[in-house]
Amino acid sequence: MTTSPPSETFQIPLDAAEFYESAFVPAFFAQWAPILCDAAELTTGQRVLDVACGTGIVTRTAADRVAPDGTVVGVDVNESMLTVARRVRPDLDFRQGDAAALPFPDGTFDVALCQMALMFFPDRAAALGEMARVTARGGTVAVAVPDALGTQVAFALFVAAAARHAGPEAMALLGTYFACGELADVTALAESAGLTVVDARTHLGTYRAPSVDAFVTTEVESTPLVERMSAEVYALLRADTHEVLAPFVEPDGNVEAPFGTIVVAARRA
Repeated sequence: MTTSPPSETFQIPLDAAEFYESAFVPAFFAQWAPILCDAAELTTGQRVLDVACGTGIVTRTAADRVAPDGTVVGVDVNESMLTVARRVRPDLDFRQGDAAALPFPDGTFDVALCQMALMFFPDRAAALGEMARVTARGGTVAVAVPDALGTQVAFALFVAAAARHAGPEAMALLGTYFACGELADVTALAESAGLTVVDARTHLGTYRAPSVDAFVTTEVESTPLVERMSAEVYALLRADTHEVLAPFVEPDGNVEAPFGTIVVAARRA
């Protein structure tokens, strides 16, 4: 499958975007940005596009890699995310735009990046096609997506707990996060966009949270779940998560949950 229903895409308010930057980025996203930039082999002077940039962790990382002469543009459909991104790095170029209709001429960039967002696009093939279109010949498109839910031991337990308390809608929403979790499917999508895959592998990292409560808060309040869960259900989910994530809690109370991520880099002919 290359599409996901619009109801499963992420649209969040400003306070959730602020929480996303303060909690979700250090707990999870920050560790993958250098890995994605490594896969794309970023070098100084390149022109880089960060698609679905969120609050800009990849944009910022890429900007450091291509400095002092390179340029980086971050694009996201969610204006709340962009507001936070601009606040964190007012010197960088952040624009609102649709991944399926990127507002740039053909061949504008040397590299197009997309971290942890491909699975949310209503038309994944179209989005990859757009990333290829705006990348110059010989340039690179690199994407990172979560590995399959079945491989994510801790998160599978959390998703099951969310389904028990918040029902099938929560299960569908959280399940979308892992919808591109087959390496062969991601490479096939890249090839369908006319790209030649040059590197495709799964990396094992760690989702870190200072406590189980922080883990639950981050997963709920920086995602659309925050608007779809009553206080009662939220409390039940929190209690259940304390139980199911107990094996991943360190003696100091920190949660360290293993997390696999697929990273694919491809060239435009």
